[in-house]
Amino acid sequence: MNPDRAARASKQKPGRRPEGTPLLNAATIARIGGMDVRARTVVEGFVSGLHKSPYKGFSVEFAEHRQYMPGDPLKAVDWKVYGKSDRFYVKEFEEETNLRAYLVLDGSASMGFTTGEVSKFDYARYLAAALSYLMLRQQDSVGVLLFDEEIRRFIPPRSAGKHLHVILSELERARPAAATQLAKTLHRLADRVRRRGLVILMSDLFDDPDAVLFALKHFRHKKNEVIVFHVLDAAERTFDFRREAVFRDLETDEEMLVRPWELRPEYVRSVKRWTGRYRRACREIGVDYVPMNTETPFDTALLAYLHKRSRLG
Repeated sequence: MNPDRAARASKQKPGRRPEGTPLLNAATIARIGGMDVRARTVVEGFVSGLHKSPYKGFSVEFAEHRQYMPGDPLKAVDWKVYGKSDRFYVKEFEEETNLRAYLVLDGSASMGFTTGEVSKFDYARYLAAALSYLMLRQQDSVGVLLFDEEIRRFIPPRSAGKHLHVILSELERARPAAATQLAKTLHRLADRVRRRGLVILMSDLFDDPDAVLFALKHFRHKKNEVIVFHVLDAAERTFDFRREAVFRDLETDEEMLVRPWELRPEYVRSVKRWTGRYRRACREIGVDYVPMNTETPFDTALLAYLHKRSRLG
């Protein structure tokens, strides 16, 4: 069985974190608060790893208009455009920050899968919330792109303190739905990014590997640094189901009667080949590939990765 389809197919319903559980809490902030998100490559003239100089101002070069969002200061509204269109838009300028980061979150239906307490989508949201907090605290610009088969929400990078509330509010509202168009989304973002920065993808990578890797090369060709958090449920790696069951593809609704013990050996070998290919190819093109297992608390996994990244500096 193809791991792309078998791993995202299950009789179980998509999981969600318990209602009312915050994406960020005091305990998590205390654990990760001492770490910085360091870029290992040169990003727009700043040497990676140093990352100690605070944000010291902005250029006056106009970049583009974008729609007004809650949290934007009223002084940023372009009242001339409002007078012509009766809509609120703000001017964006090229900010001279140490780092500009884009958090790319897979919101396709397969990300709703879980066999434990936390779905892949919620795990990715936790990661996005924690990384947003860390980078905004060190006065970097952070943006978020949420996608499934289309780009559903794009929050442009900003470094303002109120920006964290905008990001967390959007992450709280987001729900996994529809099919995956990962490669297409990455190409669209790569075309949109004007300044080199850090692109962090959080996904189960259920798309054509050739197309995904080619899209990642697009970012590297434009001198962006890229981190891929490959988020999978433990059962998607081991196929440790014990009973005959009808498995349903969460994105296509296609169903198949399966005896897991008959498929498990070849399935596990296929998954190892699949993840191994991503690991090798990402290393070859200079992309940081980070496997994530939803059984491991997200803050534990993130802290371990940031410690490793700090040592490699």
